[in-house]
Amino acid sequence: MKGFVAILVSLLVAMPAAAQRQERDWKGKHQGMSKDERQRMREDMRDVYRDRERPDRQQQRQSLSPQEREKLRRDIEDANRGLRR
Repeated sequence: MKGFVAILVSLLVAMPAAAQRQERDWKGKHQGMSKDERQRMREDMRDVYRDRERPDRQQQRQSLSPQEREKLRRDIEDANRGLRR
């Protein structure tokens, strides 16, 4: 009888620990993306950051003439007015 009680108590004590482990495993494995998809996303983000830091990209921003900047500013203002309506 004592042996049966000891086994029953040990099972009751071990159940919460087993449930926590299953929950943690489920969260880690099933997040909706496969390993390949996560890898592709990492590579895409690396490309984005790499492109953002390219020196020739900064030159593109600074290469507008004053007339082009003024035209761009007016176009943006016109577009904003259209959005407000």
